[in-house]
Amino acid sequence: MAAAASKENKTLPLLPLRGILVFPHMVIHLDVGREKSIKAIDEAMTQERLIFLTTQKEAQNDNPGPEDVYAIGTIAEVKQLLKLPGGTIRVLVEGLARARIRKYIAEEPFFQVEVEEHMDEERKTPETEALMRTLLNQFEQYVKISKKIPPETLAGLINLDEPGRLADIIASHLSLKVEEKQAILEAFSVAERLEKLCEIVGKELEIVELERRINIRVRKQMEKSQREYYLREQIKAIQKELGEKDERVAESEEYREKIRAAKMPKEVEEKALKEVERLEKMPPMVAETAVIRTYLDWLLAMPWAKETRDRIDIKRAEQILDEDHYGLEKVKERILEYLAIRKLAKKMKGPILCLVGPPGVGKTSLVKSIARALERKYIRMSLGGVRDEAEIRGHRRTYVGALPGRIIQGIKQAGSKNPVFCLDEIDKMSMDFRGDPSAALLEVLDPEQNANFVDHYLEVPFDLSKVMFITTANNLYSIPRPLLDRMEVIHVSGYTEEEKVQIALRYLLPKQVKEHGLKPEQLQVSENVIRRIIRQYTKESGVRNLERQVAALCRKAARQIVQEEAETVKVTVQNLEQYLGIPRFRYGTAEKANEVGVATGLAWTEVGGDTLAIEVSLMKGKGKLTLTGKLGDVMKESAQAGFTYVRSRAEQLGIDPEFHEHTDIHIHVPEGAIPKDGPSAGITMATALASALLNKPVRCDVAMTGEITLRGRVLPIGGVKEKVLAAHRAGITTVILPSENKKDLEEIPANVRKKLKFVLVDHMDQVLKEAIVWNETEAPRCGEEQHENH
Repeated sequence: MAAAASKENKTLPLLPLRGILVFPHMVIHLDVGREKSIKAIDEAMTQERLIFLTTQKEAQNDNPGPEDVYAIGTIAEVKQLLKLPGGTIRVLVEGLARARIRKYIAEEPFFQVEVEEHMDEERKTPETEALMRTLLNQFEQYVKISKKIPPETLAGLINLDEPGRLADIIASHLSLKVEEKQAILEAFSVAERLEKLCEIVGKELEIVELERRINIRVRKQMEKSQREYYLREQIKAIQKELGEKDERVAESEEYREKIRAAKMPKEVEEKALKEVERLEKMPPMVAETAVIRTYLDWLLAMPWAKETRDRIDIKRAEQILDEDHYGLEKVKERILEYLAIRKLAKKMKGPILCLVGPPGVGKTSLVKSIARALERKYIRMSLGGVRDEAEIRGHRRTYVGALPGRIIQGIKQAGSKNPVFCLDEIDKMSMDFRGDPSAALLEVLDPEQNANFVDHYLEVPFDLSKVMFITTANNLYSIPRPLLDRMEVIHVSGYTEEEKVQIALRYLLPKQVKEHGLKPEQLQVSENVIRRIIRQYTKESGVRNLERQVAALCRKAARQIVQEEAETVKVTVQNLEQYLGIPRFRYGTAEKANEVGVATGLAWTEVGGDTLAIEVSLMKGKGKLTLTGKLGDVMKESAQAGFTYVRSRAEQLGIDPEFHEHTDIHIHVPEGAIPKDGPSAGITMATALASALLNKPVRCDVAMTGEITLRGRVLPIGGVKEKVLAAHRAGITTVILPSENKKDLEEIPANVRKKLKFVLVDHMDQVLKEAIVWNETEAPRCGEEQHENH
């Protein structure tokens, strides 16, 4: 192998290149924009126009260091320099010789390096001669096949006698990766360089040949498809002459017959027929034909004229509702009213009912019963977590995989235009960048607009006015106001203990016994056992957990029957713990002692009513008021209002008027992990605070609810029925309510009203008189007591 002929050291400015590499004897334009690089060019212009070019290892690096560029590069001469707008310089350079960086002399304001120049040995050997011929032969074939390199380039190389120069010129014309080009540049030995290039050009030749074969194959296939198209057109012309129809014409006629039979509205029928015409004119291989067929199938599948006949028999409907549900009198009454009106007014628009109540009270199953009573189809759509408007209105047909919205899908599934459509969990909808589904529901749930509901996919109006939409929700606060305005709200309250007992005995127990493969006589559960489960193993407004406990009894009984071969399993109050474990809840609070600074409030939550203990502690201090228990802003403000009331009435109540100057007050609501908010704990907080300051206990059998003002007035609150039921469950005997809530007492079941004493109040003084345990001479002076006993 021939070694490099001579070596010479030079000091030159360095220009790092991004994504390109310059070989000796190669002339190329470079655009230079980096400040360091421009300074290096300026320096080169002052020193014989010579500059050292080397490539960056990472093209993305904007500020390369010595370790980020290759050590071997090319000494080049700047032939031409042109300043472009924006501060960029276009430089024409010619590669002169390979060189290796010996050391970096300076890195600022530009790189200046000492390089060792390598000049190629020009003496030819038999080996280099053979390599040159092989390389030229391969390159000639490559130029002919690829047609990427002009033939003139090849003509200039044939008479070239310098092996090193030949290798460099060929390498500069090949489309190689920077790493491959760098490997050729680093080959100082001419023979080694030629050998590497022979190998690379050989690989490139194989790839180009393969590309050529693929192109020929594709061209043949294209010619074949064109020929087939031409022949098909000829067949069509022949069939036309013979009076025969092809498959596409037959398909179009079939669609037209189906459209006529579907009894569509006029504008829908026109739209469908236009789509059939489009399908007929399209070549069969076009992808859009599948989209049109799917669209036509959807139009034909919709029940444009199909509807079920309502069986309006009020007595039978009442019987079905009573069979399926115990209690819920108001809801049943509203449904029977609707049926009666349907019998009188045949074309009445369907109402939009919204059943609101805690989980497990039977809202969804009630909708099923309505469908059964009307003998209509039943469709349920859960809105929990729906955040895409297209779920309601559908996707545009231009999207891949487009479908109608779930409203239209439900109607198609029902196969009639007047089903009972249950929109479950309407309060659990959310929204994101894909739109607001609650806004899309406005049109669906508006009786004035839904006769012409347009789905984005169908693009034609569909009449939803005959659909009976019934929505369910746990609370009204999460439902947007405009949507709520379009619905008639029916509150489904929690069940009393007596109602739960009857539901368990009539519905839950027989259902679970059947589901667990038991016979009714194999499991005996008494009413007292059910009552004990309700009191000590569940704490809810509905009956979902109660059903789980009944299912647990059935599972234990099934195992006992199979394992111990028992004929009958009898569950009693005494052995209940063996089946369900230790009781989870303590029933009743009436047996607790009266305590100072502790008052029982009543709260309403999404899962029904609940009792709320409010504690107040006093400490020596400077009048600081501390509130804990994860309270919301409204509840905090109620505490402040109660504190101000107690301060303003301190003298009349017998409290030290200056207590706020030397006493710190801490108000705490237990179960601190649970968020609590609302104004109805106002009078409870004020009572607990007054009790602590007076050092007099609050009656433990009294629960209260009401909003307080700074003057001590008691304002009305909501959720009275749920709160009273919670008080009844907890064993409370006296409930203090605002006078303005007297009308709400009618909703409370009669058996609960009999067991409770209701004290109706207008002023906080009346609350304190009733709730705090006073000596006979100490009770505060206040207006005439207003209360009502039931």
